[in-house]
Amino acid sequence: MKPNDHLPSRREFVGTLTASAATLLAGISTTSFATPADPMLVNDAEEWFKKIKGKHRIIYDAPEPHDGFPIIWSWAFYQTNNQTGSPDTDLTAMVVLRHNGIPIAMEDRLWEKYKFGEVFKINDKNTNAPAVRNVFYEPQGADFPLPIIDGMKKLQSRGVMFCVCDLALTVYSGAVAKGMNLNPEEVKKDWVSGILPGVQIVPSGVWAVGRAQEKGCGYCYAGG
Repeated sequence: MKPNDHLPSRREFVGTLTASAATLLAGISTTSFATPADPMLVNDAEEWFKKIKGKHRIIYDAPEPHDGFPIIWSWAFYQTNNQTGSPDTDLTAMVVLRHNGIPIAMEDRLWEKYKFGEVFKINDKNTNAPAVRNVFYEPQGADFPLPIIDGMKKLQSRGVMFCVCDLALTVYSGAVAKGMNLNPEEVKKDWVSGILPGVQIVPSGVWAVGRAQEKGCGYCYAGG
């Protein structure tokens, strides 16, 4: 037997993911929502939102990877505001990674281990195959349309804020765990341990969208 013979085929895996996600969503609708969100998670997230600064503020709502456009548009926001006289210190762009957008928040190790490229239908433009690395964090070669576009890591150093939906992490890690015959709790822990530096876990993406607008951020849908 070859090392990967025990794993399901791509079609089986994606089919199982879709069915499992639907089942899990049905389950949490009557259980998880009946229990208040973890107070520590909420408090950490509320504190994190205090970092929003400057005169010009925008939120990119990213429920889909959308070829990296939540990242690209954040760069465009900073680039064009700089060109019209506003320094980075007077700007805040926030990207809320939710639903199918959550792999953008995670490190290369998880992309390879859990086949995020296949699961979330994200191709590496340099290989024309499902991505086994986070192509948005430190873009290489053909990852982005122009080489001058900053990746996620550089944008963070300029003040762009990224958060990821805990509810989506729970649902999708559970679905992927089921498809790979793994323990859902262990997979969720692994995903959380592989969240990129500086990315804040929030109770849900829609919770974060609301908080950002309360903080004066203009809204831009970045899902496609």
